[in-house]
Amino acid sequence: MPRRTMIEAIRDAMDVSMGLDDKVVVFGEDVGFFGGVFRCTQGLQAKYGKSRCFDAPINESGIVGSAIGMAAYGLKPCVEIQFADYMYPAYDQLTQEAARLRYRSNGDFTCPIVVRMPTGGGIFGGQTHSQSPEALFTHVSGLKTVVPSNPHDAKGLLIAAIEDPDPVIFLEPKRLYNGPFDGHHDRPVTPWSKHELGEVADGHYTVPLGKAAIRRAGSAVTVLAYGTMVYVALAAAEETGVDAEVIDLRTLLPLDLDTIVASVRKTGRCVVVHEATLTSGFGAELSALVQENCFYHLEAPVARVAGWDTPYPHAQEWDYFPGPARVGRALLETLEA
Repeated sequence: MPRRTMIEAIRDAMDVSMGLDDKVVVFGEDVGFFGGVFRCTQGLQAKYGKSRCFDAPINESGIVGSAIGMAAYGLKPCVEIQFADYMYPAYDQLTQEAARLRYRSNGDFTCPIVVRMPTGGGIFGGQTHSQSPEALFTHVSGLKTVVPSNPHDAKGLLIAAIEDPDPVIFLEPKRLYNGPFDGHHDRPVTPWSKHELGEVADGHYTVPLGKAAIRRAGSAVTVLAYGTMVYVALAAAEETGVDAEVIDLRTLLPLDLDTIVASVRKTGRCVVVHEATLTSGFGAELSALVQENCFYHLEAPVARVAGWDTPYPHAQEWDYFPGPARVGRALLETLEA
């Protein structure tokens, strides 16, 4: 199969979807002629025209609000918020309109929109270009939240999201855009070209929403991660020699609770890893679910490894991220508990 970066896989997903369904439209800030700040939409306007791939004003509320109206009348908008940090002006539209439309209309209207957002750090973008706000979406009934970790899944999940009849938040880890992240390092690793690209099939395929993937089988401890942190968890397991089972959640809502429960009941231990701030992060929900469903199988408290409870420190970006050393310590402490 062809090898593609995540950027290329995401672009291919939109290309395939637009080619199969003329109701799919793509728009956002600079996504038309310019091809997006990360070039995820490069070439789509030239191929499909300005009525199907076009630029929007710097107005996130307007972008999402327009998409909701389009969706209610039969289109399938796939919009880009340039950075996840910019989505706050649109949060009212997402939570009060997009998430509620099916229920408020008693099923007369649905809201098949996808809102793509680059998320997380890794580009030294500082605290207004590096946030991980996934917990703000998983708290809202009616929204689905997706976080791919590799190019193959990014394409399949995005096509599935575009074809889904309800609103999907699609969070794209920036550190994975140009190649799989080398989780063995607590600092940037260059060049990206030294890393193997992901195998991504041509044409149409989907990865189902709500199904996790076991990236590493193990029997000593379960590690729950998503996005960039999947690679960090894999590196930590390798460096410590802990027989960890690493689960890539892929979608946070709907969540594949069956896979999580089966793994934790087998291992008796669980470590949760995410890049976002610890307090009220999605890891808190995962920890609660594991405790509720696996209490009598647990041999140690559920551990969480996450970002600091502080505004994003630009100059200390790579200390803020959970790295293999921090995750490794959590694995060893959980085994010793």
